[in-house]
Amino acid sequence: MNISSWSSPDPNVALVIPDPLVRLLVGLLALAAFVGLNATVLVYVERKVAGFIQRRPGPYEVGPHGILQTLADAVKLVGKQLSTPRGADFFLFWLAPIMAFLPVFVMFLPIPFGENLYALETNVGLLLILAYAGLNVLALCLAGWASANKWGLIGAARAVAQSVGYEIPLLLSLLAVCFTHGSLDLMELTRAQGPWPWQWNVAIQPLAFFIYFVCALAETNRAPFDLPEAESELTAGFHTEYSGMGFGLFFLAEYANMIVVCAIATAVFLGGFQGPAAPGPWWFLLKVYSLLLIMMWMRWTYPRVRFDQLLNLNWKWLLPLATLNLLATAVIMKL
Repeated sequence: MNISSWSSPDPNVALVIPDPLVRLLVGLLALAAFVGLNATVLVYVERKVAGFIQRRPGPYEVGPHGILQTLADAVKLVGKQLSTPRGADFFLFWLAPIMAFLPVFVMFLPIPFGENLYALETNVGLLLILAYAGLNVLALCLAGWASANKWGLIGAARAVAQSVGYEIPLLLSLLAVCFTHGSLDLMELTRAQGPWPWQWNVAIQPLAFFIYFVCALAETNRAPFDLPEAESELTAGFHTEYSGMGFGLFFLAEYANMIVVCAIATAVFLGGFQGPAAPGPWWFLLKVYSLLLIMMWMRWTYPRVRFDQLLNLNWKWLLPLATLNLLATAVIMKL
């Protein structure tokens, strides 16, 4: 049955549901399931990666090879009591985790998982994702400020300084590729690349890819750039006072944002859903999860940098290099 051809009870009035709206609603439902399932899988994989790299046992007690440990953790998280700390701003305190989580669904909409597997077709898909990504910074700022906790406030200040600083070279690195192909449409950027690695944009813009990936680590607050949380210094930073599903929403948003930055890297630099044989969404997911494994490997291998080192890396190296790379691209395109 074609959903878009449903008719109203009144035979004289035709009820037509536009195909783009149907695609959008179905896409949102599918994305909600994907975000939940993805977080469950990634938590288990990250624990196993950490156990392997640091030679310590990962989850092994709940279910075969500890495969049900994440489910047990989720049940515990949902069952915890929600509490608001004394002196906190009640409205902003609970608005922050919602604001951190909900924009994630909008950022997934224009991502092309396959030739016909996307929820929203727009020629400014990359701009849409970057615009909504900025809301996450505001959510972390609100969480730290509204908690009435000094560790939360310091963590929020760090999150804002880090996100605003690293956002600039990240944008410049993506603009270099957009200049090359003259588009902000993720589907067009994917189709402009070929199935083989030397036909991908990473072969043309290796410096832009390196800068983007480093900035993506910082934007998602992943180690070695996890200073907004920094357990050994700030307890848990901006989400120190959150428990239960308040913390759970920040947790889900972090893993969903990891998927988003890796999906952008895949579509813009790594050929997207195209591969040497049988192009399809499996190539897209293979590339995305390979990048995620690299992010996990870096978290459990490299120590956390100091805050001055974090800022120096951005302002002294990444930003000048990204600017020079963009200028060089513009000159070459003009010639």
